[in-house]
Amino acid sequence: MIIKDAVGNTPIVRLGEKLFAKLETYNPTGSIKDRIAFYILTKAEERGEIKNGYTIVEATSGNTGIAFSMFGSVRGYKVKIIMPCNMSEERKSMMRLFGAEVIEVGPSDFKGAIELRNQMSQLDKHWSPMQFSNPDNIACHEETTAREIIRQVFVQEQKNIGALICGAGTGGTIMGCRRALIKLESKLKTVLVAPEEDAKTHGIQGINDGADYLVNRKLIDDEVKVSTADALDRARRLARENGLLVGVSAGANILAAERWLENNDIDGVAVTFLCDRGERYMSLF
Repeated sequence: MIIKDAVGNTPIVRLGEKLFAKLETYNPTGSIKDRIAFYILTKAEERGEIKNGYTIVEATSGNTGIAFSMFGSVRGYKVKIIMPCNMSEERKSMMRLFGAEVIEVGPSDFKGAIELRNQMSQLDKHWSPMQFSNPDNIACHEETTAREIIRQVFVQEQKNIGALICGAGTGGTIMGCRRALIKLESKLKTVLVAPEEDAKTHGIQGINDGADYLVNRKLIDDEVKVSTADALDRARRLARENGLLVGVSAGANILAAERWLENNDIDGVAVTFLCDRGERYMSLF
């Protein structure tokens, strides 16, 4: 097996009568971002946008950087990752292990990270995935993640999919999955998970990095806000009660989905995501 064969086709777990969660920890580097890294890089190579001798440069809160560090290394590219200095040390260590250069900017300064990424991407033989605006990000989840959900929930479990509930880092997951699922379930509710705190102070790494980016707010039916403390607590409980060692955003997704389902009646079940593994947040737990 080569590494691309391990991307996607992740299991789905049931965490309540009406709640299913896609277990994205089964991807090669342990997060959902492996999907877009593989997809975007492959499409860019096919179009001739990146070639041998190029350097990949991207701004990230962590998981996309880890994924591109791995795929870039495997495919022979140099990788430079720009991220706020207050992201977890475990994430930075993983990128460096894959051979990437990690460039840090100020705490929670995603705007600064993106501006520096934009400048560096103009250098000779430098290419950026532009994850926050790249339509391939949405297409990836429409063509892969959503199709898996349909097969696992609608076909195998024979359940209608009444709600899609998750946070947005770039917005690719929620927009791409919605695009496919709404064709199957016209009454699908799309629910955005967001931190209670503002973008500069919240600690739910991986969501709400300061802008909606690919999120089309007109297509969002509802929003549930979760505090960082509650998200951390729910992630700890997932480990202790369900044996699922997952990250902080997974805790936020599950808690928000549970709260939303308490107050909303749907025809079918809700689907959310356990986006990444918990080892990269041990210093926070």
